[in-house]
Amino acid sequence: MALIYLENVSLSFGEVPLLDKVNFQIEPRERIFLIGRNGVGKSCLLKVILDQLPIDDGRIHREPGLKIAELSQDLPDSPEMTVYEFVAEGLKEVGLLLKKYHRLTQKPGEMAEKNWLIELEETQKQLEAKEGWHFIQTIESILTRLELPADSKMGSLSGGWQRRVGLARALVNKPDLLLLDEPTNHLDLATIEWLEEYLEQYSGSVLCVTHDRTLLKKLSKRIIELDRGRLTSWSSGYDQYLVDKEHFLATEIKQNQLFDKKLAKEETWIRQGIKARRTRNEGRVRALKKLRQEREHRLEFQGKPKFTTGDTALSGELVVNAEAIHYTVNHQCLVKNFTIRICRGDKIALVGPNGVGKSTLLKLLLGEISPQNGKVELGTNLRISYFDQLRSGIDPELSAIENVGGGRETITINGSNKHIISYLSDFLFTPERIRTPVKNLSGGECNRLLLAKLFSLPNNLLVLDEPTNDLDIESLELLEEILGEYKGTLLLVSHDRTFVNQVATSTLYFSGGGKITEYIGGYDAIPFLRVIKQSEPNLQRDRASTKNPADIRFNSKMKRELEEIPAKIAHFERIQASLQQVLSDPAFYHDKKGMAEKLSELKSIDTTLEGLYERWEELELIKNNKV
Repeated sequence: MALIYLENVSLSFGEVPLLDKVNFQIEPRERIFLIGRNGVGKSCLLKVILDQLPIDDGRIHREPGLKIAELSQDLPDSPEMTVYEFVAEGLKEVGLLLKKYHRLTQKPGEMAEKNWLIELEETQKQLEAKEGWHFIQTIESILTRLELPADSKMGSLSGGWQRRVGLARALVNKPDLLLLDEPTNHLDLATIEWLEEYLEQYSGSVLCVTHDRTLLKKLSKRIIELDRGRLTSWSSGYDQYLVDKEHFLATEIKQNQLFDKKLAKEETWIRQGIKARRTRNEGRVRALKKLRQEREHRLEFQGKPKFTTGDTALSGELVVNAEAIHYTVNHQCLVKNFTIRICRGDKIALVGPNGVGKSTLLKLLLGEISPQNGKVELGTNLRISYFDQLRSGIDPELSAIENVGGGRETITINGSNKHIISYLSDFLFTPERIRTPVKNLSGGECNRLLLAKLFSLPNNLLVLDEPTNDLDIESLELLEEILGEYKGTLLLVSHDRTFVNQVATSTLYFSGGGKITEYIGGYDAIPFLRVIKQSEPNLQRDRASTKNPADIRFNSKMKRELEEIPAKIAHFERIQASLQQVLSDPAFYHDKKGMAEKLSELKSIDTTLEGLYERWEELELIKNNKV
């Protein structure tokens, strides 16, 4: 039985149909990927499924008791809530109890000892009644894997980190249907690969909006595409979809050509008929009127975007020369003894975990900050254009034409003047959207607009910080083509693996502690990133393999596990301490049943801690004996 079924569902904004008599269903354990151009209504379809947006017509059938969770494109709006509290709320009623329990175990000194013990005990009883204990480990596991600070306030986090917290909240409840809207945006490569493994093993159904082609190639078995209000299902992987879609569009073009030929013939007939005779075939006249109406309401396939770059005056052969540069912030080394020589035409990608120093290195190379040791020399005749993921280069209150044109009616592209409206139409902006305030545009449209502004300016050094977020697939492919032909120099920060592979001539990988290694080529040139990572269920096999530590190679997965163990131990020791304090109260032993349960729980915690300490020792031995 389908989890959810949309029957002849229609939804329009103004005269634009986003959903036109759509029929669509999701079966249990399905993994579906929703694609389509920016602004066609993909996020609106998710809101319809969530019952957050009323439909104009049709019916929606939901399985009784269906549990749905979502990750939206919007950032969370809970600045005063801690990360742990926000994630726990994804568990609804149990989450509220877990929030309270977490607060009580973290800060017992905020209330009188007796009241604290009473409240803690009452909270524990409620959790037991709702079988909520196992969710504690689930929350801790997801927070640890996404490297989220449990007790930090949401308002203190950057947009990228808030996005991670939203992902954790969506995953923690393990719903029947998981809706993900561009889940890989702002995530680093390691987290994206973890998410892929998680989704591949997920027992519920998943509907995921994405333009991440590597994700699509790895996981897609059913693709649905929203285009001009129609929802088309493709029961295939991404590569086969590309072949089938090309055939589908060719057939549509041929059918439209035949239709237009028939319409032209009937228009000729009606004009000749008026001259030739008084009476006409009224049935044929009615058929002609119907053809006219059908042609009037036909939504043409929107052409492909046509990005072009502005005039590019050549820079000098040397663009940047950095020698043994070093930079540390708050005792954290971000760049350590790094040397690089960047020449005209180089296209360099910066890859690595979030917060490891990529933005800092860009600022050092561009001369925005000075290294604490070493030196940076900039080349001559540099004209720099900067794309930042926060879109600070565009004003949300102004329209698209005001942001790009700045009062100009024409823009010089490759030596020729082009009207601003024609230029923006190349970036798929209709006359209506050209005059729409930026704050009302979709995320993808905003990114296309920023690229339009960027490419309208003369430059020979492009700095692109996450330019692929929210861009549709066709825009991504065209941007790859443009950057491949770009005569200037490119510095690129991106977690889009396909994009980096297609564009970069070399890649700087940030492994932490200020260490930066250059590899010739794109993402696939980084050898250890291609190693298949083992998922969490394989942990026991990993432990079994460490009986002879001297023979085991210390890898990146073990390194990450070793770094995570102290936090896990601290968590379980806090629980252990709170249980021991409860058990130290003589009055507690009057409740035989409760005493047995608490003793059993304490024994389980002791066993868990023993295993963690054992694993810690094993990993340290492997680390010290590695080659």
